[in-house]
Parts: sequence; C-alpha cells; structure tokens
Amino acid sequence: MTLLVILIAIALVFDFMNGRNDAANSIATIVSTRVLSPRNAVALAAAFNFIAFLVFGLHVANTIGTGIIDPSSINDAVIAGALLGAITWQVITGYFGIPSSSSHALIGGLVGAGVTHAGFGVIQWNGLSKTAMAIVASPITGMAIALLLVLLVSWTFRSIAPAKVDGIFRKVQLLSASAYALGHGGNDAQKTMGIISVLLMARGQSPGGFHVPFWVVVACNGAMALGTLLGGWRIVRTMGSRITRLAPVQGVCAETAGSITLFMATGLGIPVSTTQTITGAIIGVGAAKRTSAVRWNVARGIVTAWFLTMPAAAVIAALFTWTASLVLG
Repeated sequence: MTLLVILIAIALVFDFMNGRNDAANSIATIVSTRVLSPRNAVALAAAFNFIAFLVFGLHVANTIGTGIIDPSSINDAVIAGALLGAITWQVITGYFGIPSSSSHALIGGLVGAGVTHAGFGVIQWNGLSKTAMAIVASPITGMAIALLLVLLVSWTFRSIAPAKVDGIFRKVQLLSASAYALGHGGNDAQKTMGIISVLLMARGQSPGGFHVPFWVVVACNGAMALGTLLGGWRIVRTMGSRITRLAPVQGVCAETAGSITLFMATGLGIPVSTTQTITGAIIGVGAAKRTSAVRWNVARGIVTAWFLTMPAAAVIAALFTWTASLVLG
C-alpha cells in the first residue's frame, strides 16, 4: 500500500508540473497583450483548470488508461518508469524554456515503459496512432481556425476605429482566455487520471474493471490548478512574445481557436498537446498580419521539440522501468 501511495504521489507531481509548464498555454496571450498582469492571469487560468471536470466527460482518461498500451501489462514498474521518464523530460525542457508537450512526454513514457516490460505487443496501435496523428492535426487545426477568425474579425470591424476595437477585445479576451484554460484542464488533467486509475485497476483496487474514481478527478484537477498558479514564466515569455507580438484582437482569435480545437479533441477522447494547439493558433494570427511577423526560428525550435518528446521520453522511461524492475523484483 505504501508503494501505491508513492506512485499516486508521483503521478500528482507530474500533474503539478504539467500545470506549471503549461501555464503558458492558458495565459501567454493575455499576458502578452497586457490585458491582465501575470499574477491575475495565472489565478484566472488555475480556477478554470480546476473546474474543468464539471464540464467534460472522461473520454481522454479512458484513452490514456486503456488505449495506449494493454492494461493487463501494467504493473508498478511500468507506471513508475512512465511517470519518471515524463517528469525528467519536463524538467529538461522546462529548464531550457522549451514548450514541449507534457501530454506526449507521458504517452512516450507509457510506450517506452510498456515495451521494456512486455515487448512491442503491448502497444494499442489504434489509440497510439490516433494520438500520433493529433501531433500534426492539432496545431494545424488551431492555426487554420485562428487565421479564419482573424480574417472574419478584421472584416467585421473594418469600419470601427482601432482604439475602440482594442478596448472591446480587451474585455472579450477575459472570456477567450477562460475558455482556453477550461479546455486545457479538461484535456490535460485527464491524462493523469487515466494513469492513476489504471494503476488502481492493476493493484486490484478498482472492482469491476477500469473506472475513474471521483477523488482521482478532484486530485488531478487540483494538482494541475496548483501548478498553473505557480506558473512557468520562461515558457510564458516564449509563447507570449518570442513567437509573435500580439494585440488583444489577435489574442482573442488565438485563444478561441485553441479552445475550439481542445473542446473537439476532448469530446472525441483524443489526448492532444495543449502546447501544440496554442502554438499553432499563435502562429496563425501572426501569419495573418504578415509571414514576417512570426519568428519562424523560434517556431522551428518548438516544432523540433514536438517530434523529440515522445521518443526521448520513451527512452528515459525505458531506463527507469528497467531500474524499477530490478529494485521491485
């Protein structure tokens, strides 16, 4: 029982770090446009991260718990390896200010840990391929929707003075940022819910098969909200200003595009990267001004991190799983 408590605590640490690193996803645009101070922005994001469980179902948790690797292959060493691999990659990318995907670090960690324990046969290719396709689809979707929204808003408000438009969208951005934080909490917190729930099932603590207990839901959303509240400011700077400079109108378009993308993915049970989604949306609004408005060298660095995350986390998780197997017997 002591080991179970330790593993759940590690999972919540991952969730906390997810919220800390991904705080930028929810608040970068609203801080960049100076609609809210960083302190007020993270408080807003943390609140909506926490209440997300009241809005969304648990489809993403089911995908993570049963759709990436065979649940029957799960044991303590696999969960320990997956979590420690993902956390290690988060620490590395967080230190260098790279907005990598916590989601894909966890998925890569699960795959690396599962394969190390029981071979490639444990991979649930349907769920993994759906997630892998979302690596490409989510930023492109966010970018396309953001671009369309910028064009629509520009046409709708073409005869209104820019200063008045700016004032209107400063108020609207409070809503769009809240919606994005809600989508972030709804998709990302469920990933840790899936990990804890499948661990409980493997330990015989979940009669009747896989399900997500309510205390797990509250604990995961709470850990993520706390992490968001403490924030990751180096990543906020990258997301909010180094990719492109944003005005409130563009901030609203980026956040709304990201929210739409996340709401659709969460409804379909697809664990997407909130980092990728908002990055694509920010690039979309920047490119709507002119392609030179986007600092493409920064964007390229972020894209490189996307494709490194899953294999890197898988390798690190494999090492942790091998070590854990020796220690735990």
